[in-house]
Amino acid sequence: MNSLAASFKDALRSPLLPFWLVIALLPFGRSAELGTLLCLLGVIMLFARDPQALRQHPGAQLLLWLLAAYVAAALFSAVDAIRPGKSWGTVAGALRYVPLGLYACFAIRREGKLHALYMAVAVVLAVWCADAWLQTFTGWSIGGHPEAERISGIFGADNLKLGPTLAVLSPFALWAARRRWGRPGLLLASVLVLGPVLLAGSRSAWLCYLLVLLGFAWREARSMWRFVLCCVATVALLVLVGGVAWKTSTRFQDRMTRTLLVLHGTDQSVDTALSGRLDIWHASLRMIAAHPINGVGVRGFRYAYPRYAPADDHFVVSGEACGVGEGACHPHQLVLEILSGTGALGLSLWLVAVAWAWRAWRQAGTAARSRAFPVTLALGVMLFPLNSHLAFYSAWWGLLFAWLLGLWCAALYVEGTPKRA
Repeated sequence: MNSLAASFKDALRSPLLPFWLVIALLPFGRSAELGTLLCLLGVIMLFARDPQALRQHPGAQLLLWLLAAYVAAALFSAVDAIRPGKSWGTVAGALRYVPLGLYACFAIRREGKLHALYMAVAVVLAVWCADAWLQTFTGWSIGGHPEAERISGIFGADNLKLGPTLAVLSPFALWAARRRWGRPGLLLASVLVLGPVLLAGSRSAWLCYLLVLLGFAWREARSMWRFVLCCVATVALLVLVGGVAWKTSTRFQDRMTRTLLVLHGTDQSVDTALSGRLDIWHASLRMIAAHPINGVGVRGFRYAYPRYAPADDHFVVSGEACGVGEGACHPHQLVLEILSGTGALGLSLWLVAVAWAWRAWRQAGTAARSRAFPVTLALGVMLFPLNSHLAFYSAWWGLLFAWLLGLWCAALYVEGTPKRA
Protein backbone atom coordinates (compact mmCIF):
# COMPACT_ATOMS: atom_id res chain seq x y z
CA MET A 1 0.00 0.00 0.00
CA ASN A 2 2.93 2.33 0.74
CA SER A 3 4.19 2.16 -2.85
CA LEU A 4 0.73 3.05 -4.17
CA ALA A 5 0.48 6.06 -1.86
CA ALA A 6 4.02 7.13 -2.76
CA SER A 7 3.28 6.98 -6.49
CA PHE A 8 0.13 9.02 -5.96
CA LYS A 9 2.01 11.67 -4.01
CA ASP A 10 4.71 11.75 -6.68
CA ALA A 11 2.06 12.40 -9.32
CA LEU A 12 0.56 15.26 -7.31
CA ARG A 13 3.93 16.90 -6.63
CA SER A 14 5.37 16.46 -10.11
CA PRO A 15 4.60 18.09 -13.48
CA LEU A 16 2.10 15.24 -13.99
CA LEU A 17 -0.52 17.13 -11.96
CA PRO A 18 -2.05 19.19 -14.83
CA PHE A 19 -2.43 16.10 -17.02
CA TRP A 20 -3.83 14.01 -14.16
CA LEU A 21 -6.38 16.73 -13.33
CA VAL A 22 -8.21 16.02 -16.59
CA ILE A 23 -9.19 12.58 -15.31
CA ALA A 24 -9.72 13.67 -11.71
CA LEU A 25 -12.21 16.36 -12.81
CA LEU A 26 -13.99 14.37 -15.54
CA PRO A 27 -17.15 13.77 -13.47
CA PHE A 28 -17.58 17.51 -12.92
CA GLY A 29 -18.40 18.66 -16.44
CA ARG A 30 -16.27 21.29 -18.11
CA SER A 31 -14.08 21.74 -15.03
CA ALA A 32 -11.83 19.05 -16.57
CA GLU A 33 -10.74 21.75 -19.02
CA LEU A 34 -8.72 23.27 -16.16
CA GLY A 35 -6.18 20.51 -16.71
CA THR A 36 -6.20 21.23 -20.45
CA LEU A 37 -5.53 24.92 -19.78
CA LEU A 38 -2.65 24.15 -17.43
CA CYS A 39 -1.16 21.78 -20.02
CA LEU A 40 -1.38 24.56 -22.63
CA LEU A 41 0.50 26.95 -20.35
CA GLY A 42 3.10 24.27 -19.67
CA VAL A 43 3.68 23.64 -23.38
CA ILE A 44 4.02 27.38 -24.05
CA MET A 45 6.71 27.63 -21.36
CA LEU A 46 8.45 24.53 -22.70
CA PHE A 47 8.74 25.85 -26.24
CA ALA A 48 9.76 29.29 -24.95
CA ARG A 49 12.74 27.59 -23.27
CA ASP A 50 13.48 25.09 -26.04
CA PRO A 51 11.97 25.89 -29.47
CA GLN A 52 13.53 22.70 -30.91
CA ALA A 53 12.01 20.36 -28.32
CA LEU A 54 9.59 18.82 -30.80
CA ARG A 55 12.39 17.46 -32.97
CA GLN A 56 13.78 15.49 -30.05
CA HIS A 57 10.67 13.50 -29.17
CA PRO A 58 9.30 10.88 -31.59
CA GLY A 59 6.23 10.38 -29.42
CA ALA A 60 5.28 14.04 -29.79
CA GLN A 61 5.78 13.79 -33.54
CA LEU A 62 3.57 10.69 -33.69
CA LEU A 63 0.90 12.50 -31.70
CA LEU A 64 0.85 15.41 -34.15
CA TRP A 65 0.35 13.07 -37.11
CA LEU A 66 -2.52 11.24 -35.38
CA LEU A 67 -4.24 14.43 -34.25
CA ALA A 68 -3.75 15.88 -37.73
CA ALA A 69 -5.93 13.09 -39.13
CA TYR A 70 -8.56 13.61 -36.42
CA VAL A 71 -8.73 17.38 -36.93
CA ALA A 72 -8.41 17.26 -40.73
CA ALA A 73 -11.44 14.97 -40.98
CA ALA A 74 -13.45 17.54 -39.05
CA LEU A 75 -11.96 20.41 -41.07
CA PHE A 76 -12.94 18.97 -44.45
CA SER A 77 -16.44 18.21 -43.17
CA ALA A 78 -16.95 21.82 -42.07
CA VAL A 79 -16.51 23.23 -45.59
CA ASP A 80 -20.17 22.67 -46.53
CA ALA A 81 -21.55 21.56 -43.18
CA ILE A 82 -25.27 21.65 -42.48
CA ARG A 83 -24.50 23.77 -39.38
CA PRO A 84 -21.26 25.61 -40.23
CA GLY A 85 -20.98 27.37 -36.89
CA LYS A 86 -21.22 24.12 -34.95
CA SER A 87 -18.75 22.28 -37.18
CA TRP A 88 -16.19 25.09 -37.32
CA GLY A 89 -16.47 25.50 -33.56
CA THR A 90 -15.74 21.80 -33.15
CA VAL A 91 -12.66 22.10 -35.37
CA ALA A 92 -11.39 25.04 -33.32
CA GLY A 93 -12.09 23.23 -30.05
CA ALA A 94 -10.22 20.11 -31.21
CA LEU A 95 -7.01 22.15 -31.49
CA ARG A 96 -6.75 22.22 -27.68
CA TYR A 97 -5.92 18.52 -27.80
CA VAL A 98 -2.53 19.32 -29.34
CA PRO A 99 -0.99 20.98 -26.24
CA LEU A 100 -2.74 18.44 -24.01
CA GLY A 101 -1.04 15.53 -25.76
CA LEU A 102 2.28 17.33 -26.16
CA TYR A 103 2.36 18.05 -22.45
CA ALA A 104 1.99 14.34 -21.74
CA CYS A 105 4.84 13.50 -24.10
CA PHE A 106 7.25 15.97 -22.49
CA ALA A 107 6.14 15.53 -18.87
CA ILE A 108 6.32 11.72 -18.96
CA ARG A 109 9.92 11.11 -20.02
CA ARG A 110 10.77 8.30 -17.63
CA GLU A 111 9.20 4.99 -16.77
CA GLY A 112 8.85 6.00 -13.13
CA LYS A 113 6.68 8.96 -14.05
CA LEU A 114 4.58 6.81 -16.35
CA HIS A 115 3.92 4.33 -13.57
CA ALA A 116 3.19 7.17 -11.14
CA LEU A 117 0.52 8.48 -13.50
CA TYR A 118 -0.97 5.01 -13.93
CA MET A 119 -1.18 4.68 -10.15
CA ALA A 120 -2.68 8.15 -9.75
CA VAL A 121 -5.41 7.32 -12.27
CA ALA A 122 -6.04 4.03 -10.44
CA VAL A 123 -6.61 6.00 -7.22
CA VAL A 124 -9.21 8.14 -8.99
CA LEU A 125 -10.98 5.01 -10.25
CA ALA A 126 -10.88 3.50 -6.75
CA VAL A 127 -12.73 6.58 -5.46
CA TRP A 128 -15.31 6.27 -8.25
CA CYS A 129 -15.86 2.59 -7.47
CA ALA A 130 -16.12 3.13 -3.72
CA ASP A 131 -18.65 5.90 -4.31
CA ALA A 132 -20.62 3.68 -6.73
CA TRP A 133 -20.75 0.81 -4.25
CA LEU A 134 -21.87 3.24 -1.54
CA GLN A 135 -24.66 4.48 -3.81
CA THR A 136 -25.67 0.89 -4.55
CA PHE A 137 -26.16 0.03 -0.88
CA THR A 138 -27.32 3.37 0.57
CA GLY A 139 -28.64 5.45 -2.33
CA TRP A 140 -26.17 8.21 -1.42
CA SER A 141 -23.23 9.36 -3.55
CA ILE A 142 -20.96 12.35 -4.01
CA GLY A 143 -22.98 12.91 -7.19
CA GLY A 144 -26.29 12.74 -5.35
CA HIS A 145 -29.10 10.18 -5.65
CA PRO A 146 -28.99 7.60 -8.46
CA GLU A 147 -30.90 7.76 -11.70
CA ALA A 148 -34.10 5.72 -11.72
CA GLU A 149 -32.86 2.84 -13.91
CA ARG A 150 -29.17 2.68 -13.01
CA ILE A 151 -26.55 3.92 -10.58
CA SER A 152 -24.78 7.09 -11.67
CA GLY A 153 -22.13 7.44 -8.98
CA ILE A 154 -19.97 10.51 -8.76
CA PHE A 155 -21.09 11.64 -12.23
CA GLY A 156 -24.64 12.38 -11.08
CA ALA A 157 -28.07 11.29 -12.31
CA ASP A 158 -28.07 13.84 -15.15
CA ASN A 159 -24.73 12.63 -16.54
CA LEU A 160 -24.89 8.87 -17.13
CA LYS A 161 -21.26 8.31 -18.09
CA LEU A 162 -20.04 6.29 -15.13
CA GLY A 163 -20.28 2.92 -16.91
CA PRO A 164 -18.53 3.78 -20.19
CA THR A 165 -15.82 5.88 -18.54
CA LEU A 166 -15.07 3.37 -15.80
CA ALA A 167 -14.95 0.50 -18.30
CA VAL A 168 -12.57 2.34 -20.64
CA LEU A 169 -10.24 3.46 -17.85
CA SER A 170 -10.41 0.18 -15.90
CA PRO A 171 -7.08 -1.13 -17.31
CA PHE A 172 -5.27 1.38 -15.09
CA ALA A 173 -6.98 0.07 -11.96
CA LEU A 174 -6.38 -3.58 -12.88
CA TRP A 175 -2.75 -2.86 -13.82
CA ALA A 176 -2.15 -1.12 -10.48
CA ALA A 177 -3.74 -3.97 -8.52
CA ARG A 178 -1.73 -6.57 -10.45
CA ARG A 179 1.52 -4.66 -9.88
CA ARG A 180 0.92 -4.14 -6.17
CA TRP A 181 -0.77 -7.41 -5.09
CA GLY A 182 -0.16 -9.86 -7.92
CA ARG A 183 -2.84 -12.05 -9.45
CA PRO A 184 -5.03 -12.14 -6.31
CA GLY A 185 -5.10 -8.34 -6.43
CA LEU A 186 -5.97 -8.42 -10.13
CA LEU A 187 -8.88 -10.82 -9.49
CA LEU A 188 -10.21 -8.78 -6.57
CA ALA A 189 -9.95 -5.51 -8.48
CA SER A 190 -11.72 -7.10 -11.46
CA VAL A 191 -14.71 -7.95 -9.27
CA LEU A 192 -14.76 -4.57 -7.49
CA VAL A 193 -14.84 -2.73 -10.82
CA LEU A 194 -17.26 -5.20 -12.40
CA GLY A 195 -20.05 -4.39 -9.95
CA PRO A 196 -20.31 -0.65 -10.74
CA VAL A 197 -19.89 -1.30 -14.48
CA LEU A 198 -22.82 -3.74 -14.46
CA LEU A 199 -25.06 -1.62 -12.23
CA ALA A 200 -24.35 1.54 -14.20
CA GLY A 201 -26.50 -0.11 -16.86
CA SER A 202 -24.61 0.75 -20.05
CA ARG A 203 -24.55 -2.28 -22.35
CA SER A 204 -21.66 -0.79 -24.35
CA ALA A 205 -19.71 -0.51 -21.09
CA TRP A 206 -20.39 -4.18 -20.37
CA LEU A 207 -18.81 -5.13 -23.68
CA CYS A 208 -15.89 -2.76 -23.12
CA TYR A 209 -15.17 -4.27 -19.73
CA LEU A 210 -15.42 -7.80 -21.10
CA LEU A 211 -12.76 -6.87 -23.66
CA VAL A 212 -10.58 -5.43 -20.88
CA LEU A 213 -10.84 -8.69 -18.93
CA LEU A 214 -9.96 -10.68 -22.05
CA GLY A 215 -6.97 -8.40 -22.64
CA PHE A 216 -5.64 -9.07 -19.15
CA ALA A 217 -6.42 -12.77 -19.48
CA TRP A 218 -4.30 -12.93 -22.65
CA ARG A 219 -1.46 -11.04 -20.94
CA GLU A 220 -1.51 -13.33 -17.92
CA ALA A 221 -1.95 -16.59 -19.87
CA ARG A 222 0.90 -16.22 -22.39
CA SER A 223 -0.35 -19.32 -24.23
CA MET A 224 -3.51 -20.27 -26.08
CA TRP A 225 -4.43 -23.13 -23.75
CA ARG A 226 -4.11 -20.99 -20.64
CA PHE A 227 -5.99 -18.20 -22.38
CA VAL A 228 -8.92 -20.52 -23.06
CA LEU A 229 -8.95 -21.51 -19.38
CA CYS A 230 -8.85 -17.82 -18.40
CA CYS A 231 -11.75 -17.12 -20.75
CA VAL A 232 -13.80 -19.90 -19.16
CA ALA A 233 -13.01 -18.51 -15.72
CA THR A 234 -13.92 -14.99 -16.87
CA VAL A 235 -17.27 -16.12 -18.25
CA ALA A 236 -17.97 -18.03 -15.04
CA LEU A 237 -17.15 -14.92 -13.01
CA LEU A 238 -19.42 -12.77 -15.17
CA VAL A 239 -22.28 -15.26 -14.89
CA LEU A 240 -21.85 -15.46 -11.11
CA VAL A 241 -21.72 -11.71 -10.56
CA GLY A 242 -24.49 -11.13 -13.11
CA GLY A 243 -26.68 -13.69 -11.36
CA VAL A 244 -26.15 -12.00 -8.00
CA ALA A 245 -26.93 -8.61 -9.56
CA TRP A 246 -30.06 -10.05 -11.22
CA LYS A 247 -31.38 -11.25 -7.85
CA THR A 248 -30.39 -8.20 -5.80
CA SER A 249 -30.71 -5.21 -8.14
CA THR A 250 -34.00 -4.16 -9.73
CA ARG A 251 -32.10 -1.73 -11.95
CA PHE A 252 -29.87 -4.44 -13.37
CA GLN A 253 -32.81 -6.80 -13.80
CA ASP A 254 -34.73 -4.15 -15.77
CA ARG A 255 -31.75 -3.51 -18.06
CA MET A 256 -31.27 -7.22 -18.69
CA THR A 257 -34.98 -7.71 -19.36
CA ARG A 258 -34.84 -4.99 -22.00
CA THR A 259 -31.62 -6.43 -23.46
CA LEU A 260 -33.14 -9.92 -23.77
CA LEU A 261 -35.93 -8.53 -25.95
CA VAL A 262 -33.45 -8.84 -28.81
CA LEU A 263 -34.08 -12.60 -28.73
CA HIS A 264 -37.68 -12.08 -29.86
CA GLY A 265 -36.34 -11.33 -33.34
CA THR A 266 -38.84 -8.66 -34.46
CA ASP A 267 -37.76 -5.20 -35.59
CA GLN A 268 -39.71 -3.60 -32.75
CA SER A 269 -38.21 -5.83 -30.07
CA VAL A 270 -34.67 -5.34 -31.39
CA ASP A 271 -35.14 -1.57 -31.52
CA THR A 272 -36.52 -1.55 -27.97
CA ALA A 273 -33.63 -3.68 -26.76
CA LEU A 274 -31.21 -1.24 -28.39
CA SER A 275 -32.97 1.81 -26.87
CA GLY A 276 -34.02 3.10 -30.27
CA ARG A 277 -30.58 2.85 -31.82
CA LEU A 278 -31.87 0.80 -34.75
CA ASP A 279 -33.88 3.82 -35.93
CA ILE A 280 -30.85 6.05 -35.42
CA TRP A 281 -28.62 3.73 -37.45
CA HIS A 282 -31.15 3.56 -40.30
CA ALA A 283 -31.27 7.36 -40.42
CA SER A 284 -27.47 7.44 -40.31
CA LEU A 285 -27.23 5.20 -43.37
CA ARG A 286 -29.59 7.44 -45.31
CA MET A 287 -27.56 10.46 -44.23
CA ILE A 288 -24.33 8.79 -45.40
CA ALA A 289 -25.88 7.95 -48.77
CA ALA A 290 -26.87 11.59 -49.25
CA HIS A 291 -23.48 13.02 -48.14
CA PRO A 292 -20.90 10.35 -49.04
CA ILE A 293 -17.80 12.53 -49.56
CA ASN A 294 -17.40 14.68 -46.46
CA GLY A 295 -20.60 14.09 -44.51
CA VAL A 296 -23.00 16.57 -42.95
CA GLY A 297 -20.28 18.14 -40.81
CA VAL A 298 -19.01 17.13 -37.38
CA ARG A 299 -21.60 17.64 -34.63
CA GLY A 300 -24.22 18.36 -37.27
CA PHE A 301 -25.94 14.99 -36.91
CA ARG A 302 -28.78 16.18 -34.70
CA TYR A 303 -29.66 19.00 -37.09
CA ALA A 304 -29.61 16.77 -40.17
CA TYR A 305 -31.46 13.89 -38.48
CA PRO A 306 -35.06 15.09 -39.09
CA ARG A 307 -34.42 15.16 -42.86
CA TYR A 308 -33.56 11.45 -42.94
CA ALA A 309 -35.86 10.05 -40.26
CA PRO A 310 -39.57 9.23 -40.65
CA ALA A 311 -41.97 12.03 -39.75
CA ASP A 312 -43.17 10.10 -36.67
CA ASP A 313 -39.64 9.25 -35.48
CA HIS A 314 -39.57 8.98 -31.69
CA PHE A 315 -36.53 11.21 -31.20
CA VAL A 316 -37.89 13.97 -33.46
CA VAL A 317 -41.39 13.96 -32.01
CA SER A 318 -40.50 13.63 -28.33
CA GLY A 319 -37.35 15.75 -28.38
CA GLU A 320 -36.05 13.64 -25.48
CA ALA A 321 -32.53 13.41 -26.92
CA CYS A 322 -31.59 16.94 -27.98
CA GLY A 323 -34.82 18.95 -28.20
CA VAL A 324 -38.11 19.14 -30.09
CA GLY A 325 -37.55 19.43 -33.83
CA GLU A 326 -34.08 17.93 -33.58
CA GLY A 327 -33.21 14.26 -33.67
CA ALA A 328 -30.78 11.97 -31.91
CA CYS A 329 -27.64 13.76 -30.77
CA HIS A 330 -25.19 11.41 -32.50
CA PRO A 331 -25.17 7.99 -34.21
CA HIS A 332 -24.03 6.05 -31.11
CA GLN A 333 -21.56 4.12 -33.26
CA LEU A 334 -18.02 5.15 -34.17
CA VAL A 335 -17.96 4.15 -37.85
CA LEU A 336 -21.40 5.65 -38.46
CA GLU A 337 -20.36 8.83 -36.65
CA ILE A 338 -17.29 9.23 -38.85
CA LEU A 339 -19.12 8.44 -42.08
CA SER A 340 -22.19 10.56 -41.38
CA GLY A 341 -20.20 13.48 -39.98
CA THR A 342 -17.06 13.46 -42.13
CA GLY A 343 -17.86 11.07 -45.00
CA ALA A 344 -15.56 8.70 -46.84
CA LEU A 345 -12.82 11.32 -46.73
CA GLY A 346 -12.91 11.43 -42.96
CA LEU A 347 -13.02 7.65 -42.63
CA SER A 348 -9.97 7.39 -44.91
CA LEU A 349 -8.04 9.78 -42.66
CA TRP A 350 -9.01 7.78 -39.57
CA LEU A 351 -7.90 4.53 -41.20
CA VAL A 352 -4.56 6.08 -42.20
CA ALA A 353 -4.09 7.20 -38.59
CA VAL A 354 -4.90 3.71 -37.29
CA ALA A 355 -2.37 2.17 -39.71
CA TRP A 356 0.25 4.74 -38.65
CA ALA A 357 -0.37 4.04 -34.98
CA TRP A 358 -0.17 0.28 -35.55
CA ARG A 359 3.16 0.71 -37.32
CA ALA A 360 4.55 2.83 -34.49
CA TRP A 361 3.34 0.32 -31.89
CA ARG A 362 4.94 -2.60 -33.74
CA GLN A 363 8.26 -0.78 -34.17
CA ALA A 364 8.45 0.47 -30.59
CA GLY A 365 9.63 -2.90 -29.29
CA THR A 366 8.45 -5.44 -26.74
CA ALA A 367 9.48 -3.43 -23.67
CA ALA A 368 7.69 -0.32 -24.88
CA ARG A 369 4.54 -2.26 -25.71
CA SER A 370 4.57 -3.77 -22.23
CA ARG A 371 4.92 -0.34 -20.59
CA ALA A 372 2.11 1.04 -22.71
CA PHE A 373 -0.20 -1.95 -22.14
CA PRO A 374 -2.83 -0.28 -19.89
CA VAL A 375 -3.33 2.74 -22.13
CA THR A 376 -3.16 0.61 -25.31
CA LEU A 377 -5.93 -1.61 -23.97
CA ALA A 378 -7.98 1.42 -22.90
CA LEU A 379 -7.75 2.93 -26.38
CA GLY A 380 -8.46 -0.42 -27.99
CA VAL A 381 -11.72 -1.02 -26.14
CA MET A 382 -12.76 2.60 -26.58
CA LEU A 383 -12.37 2.32 -30.36
CA PHE A 384 -13.68 -1.24 -30.72
CA PRO A 385 -15.96 -0.86 -33.74
CA LEU A 386 -18.49 -3.63 -32.96
CA ASN A 387 -20.09 -1.68 -30.14
CA SER A 388 -22.13 1.45 -29.53
CA HIS A 389 -20.20 4.59 -28.57
CA LEU A 390 -20.40 8.08 -27.20
CA ALA A 391 -19.57 10.89 -29.65
CA PHE A 392 -15.85 11.10 -30.45
CA TYR A 393 -16.15 14.68 -31.68
CA SER A 394 -18.01 15.85 -28.58
CA ALA A 395 -16.28 18.09 -26.07
CA TRP A 396 -16.35 15.46 -23.30
CA TRP A 397 -15.72 12.05 -24.89
CA GLY A 398 -13.38 13.65 -27.41
CA LEU A 399 -11.34 15.06 -24.52
CA LEU A 400 -11.01 11.62 -22.92
CA PHE A 401 -10.02 10.13 -26.28
CA ALA A 402 -7.35 12.82 -26.84
CA TRP A 403 -6.08 12.35 -23.26
CA LEU A 404 -5.59 8.63 -23.82
CA LEU A 405 -3.99 9.25 -27.21
CA GLY A 406 -1.47 11.69 -25.73
CA LEU A 407 -0.64 9.26 -22.91
CA TRP A 408 -0.23 6.42 -25.40
CA CYS A 409 2.24 8.37 -27.53
CA ALA A 410 4.16 9.31 -24.39
CA ALA A 411 4.16 5.74 -23.03
CA LEU A 412 5.68 4.27 -26.20
CA TYR A 413 8.73 6.51 -25.96
CA VAL A 414 9.58 6.87 -22.29
CA GLU A 415 13.26 6.66 -21.40
CA GLY A 416 14.78 3.36 -22.45
CA THR A 417 12.38 2.79 -25.34
CA PRO A 418 13.98 2.53 -28.80
CA LYS A 419 13.34 5.84 -30.52
CA ARG A 420 11.89 4.97 -33.89
CA ALA A 421 9.44 7.04 -35.88
